[in-house]
Amino acid sequence: MSPLIDTEWNIHGAASKCGQCGRAFADGEPLVSVLLPSQDVAYVRKDLCLQCGPPAPREAISVWRTVYHAPAPRQEIVRRETAESLLRRLLAEHATEHLDAIFVLAVMLERKRILVERDVRLLETGERQRIYEHRSTGEVFVITDPKLRLDQLDAVQLKVASLLAPPAPSAEPGGLATSESTGN
Repeated sequence: MSPLIDTEWNIHGAASKCGQCGRAFADGEPLVSVLLPSQDVAYVRKDLCLQCGPPAPREAISVWRTVYHAPAPRQEIVRRETAESLLRRLLAEHATEHLDAIFVLAVMLERKRILVERDVRLLETGERQRIYEHRSTGEVFVITDPKLRLDQLDAVQLKVASLLAPPAPSAEPGGLATSESTGN
């Protein structure tokens, strides 16, 4: 059998305790991972603390020499903004500076068959007003048409994309924040 190879790897140990003495590994504690001959199967993998291992080179094949890391604490899921949640948020905030983005979001959702576009005549003025009705809930969204020109569409689409962009991952030592895809 091959001799033990003393190489450092940043890989999780397969077990959380020593395969020989049963003592739990502390975070950052060095350990030796080996394949040992077995009667039932050809080899069995064991992670051993340095007090119990390494066994003689003729008895084991080194998988790697590693450092055990306890699992990182669970990170809070960062929910991804969707076209519908962004539209609802901007309407709730009465974000008049984003009227162009609100209109484009409503058109996007109408094309995805989430909203239905309708024109209604206002009783007070007799003017026509564009509304969007949510197909499944029946909610009505009054959307102002900003009368966008064709040459403005690219800039508004970039604005919508930036508003939909997920937050930057956290730089905390525990790891990166994850994002969950919820669809549009």
